[in-house]
Amino acid sequence: MKTRDKIIYASLELFNEHGERNITTNHIAAHLNMSPGNLYYHFRNKEDIIRSIFSLYEAHLESGFQPYEGEQVNVEQLIGYFDAMFYTLWQFRFMYANLADILARDEELKSRYLQAQQQVLTRSSHVLDKLKQDGFLNIDNDKITQLADTIKMIVSFWIGYQLTQSSTSTITKGILYEGVLRVLMIFKAYATPTSQATFSSLEQHYHELATQDSL
Repeated sequence: MKTRDKIIYASLELFNEHGERNITTNHIAAHLNMSPGNLYYHFRNKEDIIRSIFSLYEAHLESGFQPYEGEQVNVEQLIGYFDAMFYTLWQFRFMYANLADILARDEELKSRYLQAQQQVLTRSSHVLDKLKQDGFLNIDNDKITQLADTIKMIVSFWIGYQLTQSSTSTITKGILYEGVLRVLMIFKAYATPTSQATFSSLEQHYHELATQDSL
């Protein structure tokens, strides 16, 4: 792995474990047993590192939430979408935990974030529309984008909600699976009679994962 990539992934690990506000470039350099000067050769400052991490985030959103085309949806595809949702929350949890502050410090990053979120909304609306066409969802056409935006809102602020509404200071995989279950609760509210069993099966799947992580 190139030194630049090592810095990016080490920073992501440290931010997730200790919180982005608690980690400096000196901490990152020490973690990698390199001099601060060597780190600054690759990155100007911590914001520069965060922007590179955000590139990983953008790439994941691009690959994980593509609409399915030319085939009937199946359980495995739905699990793929929900797993991608979970992975996004887990892999970039530091960002979701401190989103407003991170974006307020960097106008360029905020612009990229807003663009990425608009793309997510467009793709997820397309997925919901296809699920309606396939008989999985019962929803008016003019409500599809609103539903997609509501789901995006839950995903975006689930971690912040957990950190402010409970005594927990550490985000676990179990907490994130509970977030996935809340999204599934919304899907079940719009499920057709023929798709209720599918969403119930998905609910059981993620409930078991949430329970396993809390043991």
